[in-house]
Amino acid sequence: MPFIADLHIHSKHSRACSRSLEPALLHRWCQLKGISVLGTGDFTHPGWLAQLQDELVPAEPGLFALKDELAGAQDQEVPPSCRAPARFLLECEISCIYKRDGKVRKVHHLVFAPSFAAASRIAARLGAIGNIRSDGRPILGLDSRDLLAIVRESDPQAYLVPAHAWTPHFAVFGSESGFDSLEECFGDLASEIFAIETGLSSDPPMNWRLSQLDRLALISNSDAHSPEKLGREANLFDCELSYAGLFAAIRGRDPRRFLKTLEFFPEEGKYHVDGHRKCLAPLQPEETIRRQGLCPACGKPVTVGVLHRVELLADRQTGKRPSGAPGFESLIPLKEVLGQALRVGPGSVKVDALYHRLLARFGSEFRILRELPAKELEREGLPLPALALERMRRGEVRLEPGYDGEYGTVSLLGEADFTRQDQLALL
Repeated sequence: MPFIADLHIHSKHSRACSRSLEPALLHRWCQLKGISVLGTGDFTHPGWLAQLQDELVPAEPGLFALKDELAGAQDQEVPPSCRAPARFLLECEISCIYKRDGKVRKVHHLVFAPSFAAASRIAARLGAIGNIRSDGRPILGLDSRDLLAIVRESDPQAYLVPAHAWTPHFAVFGSESGFDSLEECFGDLASEIFAIETGLSSDPPMNWRLSQLDRLALISNSDAHSPEKLGREANLFDCELSYAGLFAAIRGRDPRRFLKTLEFFPEEGKYHVDGHRKCLAPLQPEETIRRQGLCPACGKPVTVGVLHRVELLADRQTGKRPSGAPGFESLIPLKEVLGQALRVGPGSVKVDALYHRLLARFGSEFRILRELPAKELEREGLPLPALALERMRRGEVRLEPGYDGEYGTVSLLGEADFTRQDQLALL
């Protein structure tokens, strides 16, 4: 039975993250979203690790569930149409900042653990190196290669995956502080890396342009800083529901078990193209090159985005899909779809009310986005949301790419769509 997994989030202990990132609320939001397996985030933080140990119980091998007495109260807040088991997988993100080859490197990594014992061993090793208490995403003066060695020594089934691999400032291939290859970053341990997380600003076709990545699985996750952001990217599996089963599917890049990733349109990501946010100046790679990397407004260096960085490292043209690579599906969060149809912001009260009404009527957010016939929305008196949903599924979108920390925009409806709808209302 296929299931969706989001393997990278944060807890209330990470900087700039919601205080509502609690196990109980995450359990509830997994059901609303349609997520079966969720990374816990932040297991190196002593307070969060203790809370996870107190509030979770073992479920399938290597996975955990919220205790029944906590789950029961949350399930009452979930409409019957969305209720489903939710599982947790131990995960954290580590920020490695160190100097290599005369350059400061800032690289974020995901670490996964098969048990609380393994998570505790990893946390203890890292706690002896730096401060793991002040931030759920600890910043350590630790070489990426050495972090990988610690993870693998802690447990044979503990794994490291480079996080949001193309983000300019904090990623293995980032333009500001990264490397040109995994071998440069991890040295003699590079073969231990079997996957990278592509991040919001890139998608599989962009990564397929690099033959050096052909042997790797490409995973996508939300990196959520609040419960509502869960699942903005995720992974679709049809494998054994267990820690070992999930990672066997990822490591094997088996498209029968690791079916596809569920993606942002990468243009919506915060670092898709180059630019300088203070000057409201997005630049395509060719324009950046022509301007020698300088902002056309102020003359200062621009932030080189993911599209440009991929172009620099790519050794093949767009269109090549490596043999056996899982597919992908580009989606837009349901509240964004509804906000466009209602002509209000996705965080508005009006959108929130309609969102929960639709979940109660039709099931989880992923079911509505991926499976619900659009005609069902028309029958509910929602022709514009139905039209927006159909266009999203066909990839008929208008894109204004994000740059230098500014999210891009994806538009599904035009003025003519609203004018036509007003005319129909008068008939």
